[in-house]
Amino acid sequence: MPQPAKSRRQRKESNSPELSWSKDTELLGLVFELQPKTDAFLYPQYTIGLHAWLLDQVRSFDPELSAYLHDGQSEKPFTISGLEGALQPVGKEFLVQASQTYRWYVTALSAKVVQWLTQWMKALPEEVALRNVPLVIKSCKIALPAMTYKQLWEAERSSSTLKLSFVTPTSFRRKKHHFPLPLPFNVFHSYLRRWNDFSGMPFEQDAFLDWVDENVIVQQVKLESCKVQAGKKGSVTGFVGAIEYALSKEGQERSEFTQLFYTLGRLAPYCGTGHKTTFGLGQTRNGWLSSEDIPTAPTVEDLLGQRIAQLTEIFVSQRKRIGGERAREIAETWATILARRELGESLQVIAEDLEMPYQTVKTYVKLARAALKTDLQH
Repeated sequence: MPQPAKSRRQRKESNSPELSWSKDTELLGLVFELQPKTDAFLYPQYTIGLHAWLLDQVRSFDPELSAYLHDGQSEKPFTISGLEGALQPVGKEFLVQASQTYRWYVTALSAKVVQWLTQWMKALPEEVALRNVPLVIKSCKIALPAMTYKQLWEAERSSSTLKLSFVTPTSFRRKKHHFPLPLPFNVFHSYLRRWNDFSGMPFEQDAFLDWVDENVIVQQVKLESCKVQAGKKGSVTGFVGAIEYALSKEGQERSEFTQLFYTLGRLAPYCGTGHKTTFGLGQTRNGWLSSEDIPTAPTVEDLLGQRIAQLTEIFVSQRKRIGGERAREIAETWATILARRELGESLQVIAEDLEMPYQTVKTYVKLARAALKTDLQH
């Protein structure tokens, strides 16, 4: 549940020259160093809390931008990561320690979001209010250079191949299911959607993706699959790891598409890859990172994702007579509520996170338990 934004008097001034950028900036990545006040336990779905807190900060400065960011139909002009650092799985939760510093990444993909960040930086709150674990903001630095889309387009190519590392679970939606493989078509479709929405220099989608399908070659790949809970409902089957793409000789003859290919590769760290990038998935870095530099999915989050997926399939199979997206949506909602309740979370907290009435969540968990009991009896 987002906490009320602090008053201006309670905010700390942040006028560091390190946090300045030009007024025409459209792309930007920031990294916050956060420190818990005391040792504390985080719930597995804490990225929902980070997402909600950030949007509440937007609302306190710019209600119009806040409404746009809540719009489920548009591409999201921002991403967030989870906490990067010494998260220790302990039972059903994560332990964060007061002696440790955790990194949290936020990126902006449009001038409007950058303009909001500019105002926000002038009166940055003292802490991130993450449910029962306040995280003190120790510092904020630029993680990805301030750029315009035109500058990104005109940047010099540093290599003939494109290497990308996926440092948090990454997945795509394909034929109404999760697709956990970085096929060139899926990867560049993901980037092109953001480019066409925000750059002001759109390309014809089908023509470019046909070119990608024909001419982008996978040179090497090192991936590990995982299943995690992400966003507000359901689980995601994804992957972490690294991949290297190259272009065929024929493909390089199409100069404008070749330039777009490398430009989208440079866009990747800003926009992330795949879906649910505003809940920490799809965090992407340029270059080939070693497996030691790519964190594996935390045990607690992994187990929760597996349990949600298991329950979802049970509930979907019981609803075959209904069929369609509606049946899966209901099944995922039941599965998410029941799996989180099994981990010991209160129904009130689950209701707040899912933005659902408490009585509805209470009814759903009863129905889910009854359905699960019926399944076990068969």
